[in-house]
Amino acid sequence: MSLVVSQRSCDELPIDELSVDELAAEAVEVLRAKAVREFDEPIQLASGAMSRHFVDGKAGLAAAADLRLACAAIAALCARAGIGFDAAGGLTLGADHLGVGVAMVTDRSWFFVRKEPKDRGTGRQIEGAEIGPGVRVLVVEDVVSTGGSLLRAIDIVQAAGAEVVAAATLMNRGDVANAELDRRGIPFVVLSTYADFGMDPVQG
Repeated sequence: MSLVVSQRSCDELPIDELSVDELAAEAVEVLRAKAVREFDEPIQLASGAMSRHFVDGKAGLAAAADLRLACAAIAALCARAGIGFDAAGGLTLGADHLGVGVAMVTDRSWFFVRKEPKDRGTGRQIEGAEIGPGVRVLVVEDVVSTGGSLLRAIDIVQAAGAEVVAAATLMNRGDVANAELDRRGIPFVVLSTYADFGMDPVQG
C-alpha cells in the first residue's frame, strides 16, 4: 500500500487503499503507541501549563513510515476539506518534520520559520521555499496546547505576504487555539485531540 502522492493535485486524496477516516485512525494509533507519555507528577509544557501527559510528536514519528502515515493523514484531511496549498511548514522545531513530510506526500514545497531572523548572510526568517504574495500556505505544528507557536508562524507567514489557507496539527491539547483561528477565519485541521487520549484540556 502506497501512501505517497507523486505528481497529483493535493486536492485529491493521497491514499490508495484506505479511507480518510481509516488513515487518520491508523495515524492516531501510532501517536498513542509512540508519542504519548504519562508521568506520575505534572510536568511543564511549552505553553507553561502543567500536565501529567507529554506528547512528543517528533520522537513519536521518528520512523519514516510513521511520519509518512501521519503526514498522509493530514494531507487527506485537508483534501477532504477542499484545502489546497503550495507549501507547508511552520515554526522550528515543532513543525519541521511535518512541513517536509506533508510536502513530500503532496509533492508540494516546504519551509521552516526561524524563531528570529538569521543574524548573518541573507537575514531570512523563512527558510526553504520562497514564501510571499501568491503563495498558499498550510501552517503546521506537531502539538498545539494554546497555539502560541502556531499563531506566531502564521503572523510571520502573513507578514511575508503569503495566504495562510489553513493550519494543521497532529494533536490539539486544548480549545484555546480554535477560537483564535476561527476569529481569524483560518480553518484548523486536527488529526487528534486531548479527548482521543483521555487527557484534560490544556487551559489558556
